[in-house]
Amino acid sequence: MYRFLIKRTFSALVVMWIVATLVFFMLRAVPGDPLAAMLFDVGDPAAADELRQKYGLDKPVHIQYLKWLGHILQGDLGSSIYGSRIPVNQILLEALPRTISIASLSFFIAIVIAVPAGIIAAIRKNSGLDHSMTILAFLGLSMPDFWLAILLIIVFAANLHWLPAIGYVPLSQGVGPWLKHLILPSIAAGTAFSAIIARMIRSSMLEVIKTDYIQVARSKGLRKQTITLVHALPNALIPVVTVMGIAFALLMATTVVIENVFSIKGIGRVLIQGILNRDYPVVQGAILVVSVIFIFTNLLVDLLYTVIDPRIRYE
Repeated sequence: MYRFLIKRTFSALVVMWIVATLVFFMLRAVPGDPLAAMLFDVGDPAAADELRQKYGLDKPVHIQYLKWLGHILQGDLGSSIYGSRIPVNQILLEALPRTISIASLSFFIAIVIAVPAGIIAAIRKNSGLDHSMTILAFLGLSMPDFWLAILLIIVFAANLHWLPAIGYVPLSQGVGPWLKHLILPSIAAGTAFSAIIARMIRSSMLEVIKTDYIQVARSKGLRKQTITLVHALPNALIPVVTVMGIAFALLMATTVVIENVFSIKGIGRVLIQGILNRDYPVVQGAILVVSVIFIFTNLLVDLLYTVIDPRIRYE
């Protein structure tokens, strides 16, 4: 197990370095000068040259890359080109809890909806309940998250006045206010993933129910609930956990639309704003954080396999 962890951690570091390198050079391959755009109203070439020298953009690209990589190894992601040179670390530390909050609550809502729905659809195969679950799953997959977000705002914020339409309240100010601001964006983001996971659980459960050991359990006279929850579900979760891990990582990366609809300045919104402003340090830092989340979520999924099925061992 330790050897596996060391190998996967080393592979993760290599992937992160490759991603960071590609992002660094691809950003600089895009036509345009961020400083020229920033000083558009001033139109002073001397000011642009001064800023270019200040930020090190006057040096060759490979020198910029080596300098940036050295700072990354020291935990320094640089400072934003725009504004008052706010450190990228500070920007991301403010944005990351918001994105994690939306993704975590969305994931929780998706699991709470998907697991019972998938199990019921499997054990009631071809029944009216199964068909209803299938229709609802297709509706959940078909609805764009931004459209669902707008509907939720119209109904629960504009008409009923039950929940706030925009903004974010930190958890430090209380669980109630934090949850009230996150319910609508989390439902909008988690609905499609709940449909995907429910369909996966149904399909996997149907495969497991046909196996010999489930038939043996039935012949022993075990209760249906025991067979379903103790014997069938854990074995059906092996392929589903992979989808769950990917779903959580995707939630972290794809909340940009939800963050914009609900005016929450998370990682996605920071990334889009950085791209629009050609703010190299911010974009590089945000993509690096997202890649770290993807990579280590996959590692966590691999470790969860051994918890769900003790027969799985990594050498």
